[in-house]
Order: sequence, then C-alpha cells, then structure tokens
Amino acid sequence: MQTSGDEPGAPGSERPARQNGAEAERQLPSLARNRLSIAGLIIAVIVLADMLSLAGMTLLGVQLNPYVGIFAYLIGPAVMIFGLLLIPAGMALERRRRRKFLPGELPPFPKLDLNEPSVRRGFLAAVGFSMFFVVLSLAASYQGYQFTDSVMFCGQTCHVPMKPEFDAYQDSPHARVACADCHVGPGATWFVRSKLSGAYQVYAVMFNKYPRPIETPIKDLRPVQAACEQCHWPQKFYGAQLKVFAHYAYDEKNTPTRIQMLIKTGGGAAEFGRATGIHWHMNIANQVWFAATDTQSQVIPWVKVRTPDGRTTEYTAKGTSLTPKQIAAIPIQTMDCVSCHARPSHKFLPPDQAVDAAFEAGQLDPTLPFLKRQAVKALLKRYDSSEHATEGIATALDTFYQDRYPQMYAAKAQQIGAAIAAVQHIYKTNIFSFMRVDWRTHPDNIGHLYYSGCFRCHDGQHVSADGRVIPQDCETCHTVLATPTSVAEFKHPIDLKDVGGATCSTCHTGGVL
Repeated sequence: MQTSGDEPGAPGSERPARQNGAEAERQLPSLARNRLSIAGLIIAVIVLADMLSLAGMTLLGVQLNPYVGIFAYLIGPAVMIFGLLLIPAGMALERRRRRKFLPGELPPFPKLDLNEPSVRRGFLAAVGFSMFFVVLSLAASYQGYQFTDSVMFCGQTCHVPMKPEFDAYQDSPHARVACADCHVGPGATWFVRSKLSGAYQVYAVMFNKYPRPIETPIKDLRPVQAACEQCHWPQKFYGAQLKVFAHYAYDEKNTPTRIQMLIKTGGGAAEFGRATGIHWHMNIANQVWFAATDTQSQVIPWVKVRTPDGRTTEYTAKGTSLTPKQIAAIPIQTMDCVSCHARPSHKFLPPDQAVDAAFEAGQLDPTLPFLKRQAVKALLKRYDSSEHATEGIATALDTFYQDRYPQMYAAKAQQIGAAIAAVQHIYKTNIFSFMRVDWRTHPDNIGHLYYSGCFRCHDGQHVSADGRVIPQDCETCHTVLATPTSVAEFKHPIDLKDVGGATCSTCHTGGVL
C-alpha cells in the first residue's frame, strides 16, 4: 500500500533522484583534477615562488639585473594571473565534459552549500587565497610602478640604444636624480603618457628600428617649468658666481692656463629684485621667443622680445636668405631652460675639455711630456668598437713614452698606467661609435666655446626694424678677473686680429692634432 508521499508526482518522489545525483557528484573526482587546471596551478605556484624569492632578495638589498626586475614585477604577475585563470577555465570545461557523458547526473551549475564541511572548507580556502592574491597583486603593482620609474629600468633595460645617455648621466651633476624625476615627474597623467610613449620604444628596440643616434630634443617631455624649476628657481636672484676655467696647452709641459671669471647668473623677479644677468632670458620679467631652421636650434634667424613695459621688438639676422613669409612659417619656440641647458644630464664632452678636466681632477699627471697632445690624439682616432678603442689608446700612449722617453717610461710606469686608464674612461663615457654618438652629435648651448651657444643670437647680426642690435658684448654675461677682486681684460693666447667675424667654435672643435 502506497502512502501519499510515495505517489507519483508528489514532492517526496523526487528526493531519491536528487540525492542520487548529489551522491554521484560527490563520488566523482574534484573538477580541479584535469590537465588544464593542474597546469595552471603549477604555473601559478612556480611564478609565485619566484616572485617571493625575488622580493626577499630586494628586501635584503640585493641589486637585481634589470631583466630579472622586469620578470619579477611585470611579466611574472601577468603569467601568474594567466595560470590562475586556467584553473577555473579547466574546471568549467571538465564540468561540461562530465555533463555530456553523464546526462542527468549533474545539475547545470555547481551547488554551494556551506552547511557541508567540505564545501565550507573549500569556500574559506578560496576566499583566503583570493585575499592573499589581492594583497600580493597590489604589492606587485606598486613594485612594478616603482621599477618602471627606476634608473635601472630607464638606463639598463634597453642597454644598447640607451648606453650613451646612461653612461653620460652617471658622470653628470644629476647622477643622483632619478631619470623619471625629469623625464616623467609626478602625477598619473604624465606617467601614463610616458608609458604609452615607451611602448613604441619597446617595439623599436625589439625590431631594431631605433634611430642612431637617439634624436634630440625630445618633443614630448614634461614642460621645463614643471620639471627643472621644481629644484632650480630662476626667480631667485643669484648674482654673479666665480668659475675657474682650466686649459692645458699641447706643449711638452702641458702648460696650464686658468681663467677666473664671474658668471653673471642673475635672476630675480618683482618680489626679489630686478631681473638681470643670464637669467634675464628666463621669462621672469621678460619674454623671449625665437624661430630656428634646424631641429637642434643652432640656426636662429628670428628673435622676438617683450620687455616689462609691454614693448615688443623683433630681430632678424642680417643676410638671411629667408623671406618674412618663410620666417613666419617656422614654428616659434619660447625660450626656456633647455634652450641653453640643452644637455643638463647627458653631456658628451669634447676630448680637449675632457682631458683638461682629468688634469684638474688629478687623474692625469701633467709632468708626463706631451700628455695633453697624445691623449687628445688617441681620443680623436676612429675605432671600430669600444674594445678596439681601449686597446688602441693603451698601445698609443704606452708606445709613445716607451719610444720617446725610455728612461722616464721605467721611472713613471705607474703614472703612465693611470693616464691610460683615465683616457680610456674618457672615451667610454663620451664616444660611442655603435650609436654614432660623440661630442659633435648633440650641441650643448651653455657658453660658446665648442658650440655656437650664446652666439646663435648674440652675434651682433640680429637687427630690429628700428636699427637696434642684439649685442655681442662679453660683459653682458661674464667678467674676466685678474684676481678674485680685480677685473682684467681677456687676452687670447693666439693673436686673433685676422680672424674676422669668426666665433670661438670656429677653431675650438674639440681637439687639435
């Protein structure tokens, strides 16, 4: 005799079937036991172990290779996420396969019954792992952000194209300023812009499409008012600053000449005093615009100046072949810090200047005969590679002293060895044949000795419509001193009465053979 609960269609009649299906589902192996999910778990565990070990090394102060850092903070997290996604993907595919071969045995969606101990333990484990993964992801994301802004990432990741800039940076006054502080600066907007720009650079490096040399100036840098002027303050009045220029002759005694000069840096604003000196140009009280016909702004046929009284004056270079219409079509630039400080952190010194600096620093012994001449001569020679340069410089200097001064060669072997090392270092930090970079590649417009610099505008040839001329008066920017307290007239060591309108850079090309 059947009870009402046993009649077909009664609610209780479906219970045995559902129980049998649930029991069947519980008896089957875990959905995670499939090749795809296991592979994803293995990938995630291996990458996680590597990331934790690398993070531990970083905390211990171990300096990682830049490519290790890329894996630890950029590639590693992405690979781990990929592995973790494979786990649920494999489980979904496995469930679909089981429902296909066991029709009616498994419900369309998994059941989550927290009253069952096994389900509850699995759920809590998943929640715990998810929280751990979120925290780890946040830490990795922050470390990745820090790493992509690091000097190591900027200078050593793309080690071939960036080697000249990185080596020069390490030898510059900004060597302790992070690359991103100037090239990116604070804020998310410029960070995103820099990384989007960097994406193309990665492509260019991977497919060997980067220019040789790296083109400058870089057009998409943060404005100098938001970069340079965060540390340097042109509105502050600096007055004049004493600077000593040392030059060593090409004679046997490497005869030194030191020129003491007051550099009229100036500066100033309404609240600090009248704007004067070199920083008069810095748009504090005056505004200056110019048009250049070349990408490196070495040829400037047109200048416009607005003074505090509101008067505007335009100057045009004498003898220019450009018509007013052609000049008007040239992009106008506002004069700012990098108009003169074109190479603030990436200077490639001319051999003549670099050797003089090495003498002053005590790296070269001036008692070695003709050292200035021989060092510059070795630097000016063309070499196929840095390795050949290292060998060629050593051979040239060693052979010269061994052949010409054999007695001194034995007595001053240590000084000769130190000189060879110093000249090799000069080459390695200023000349990079594989990137076609040397001191002639990127002009530095501070001063006017080796490059046109100030004389691009202050050449006495830029004239306004009413006859005013941009002056070429030395006293405008500096004063030569006989002693720290007395003014002297600068006397060039060579009589220049027959050089006509030539400027310093006409003769000072970086080295003399």
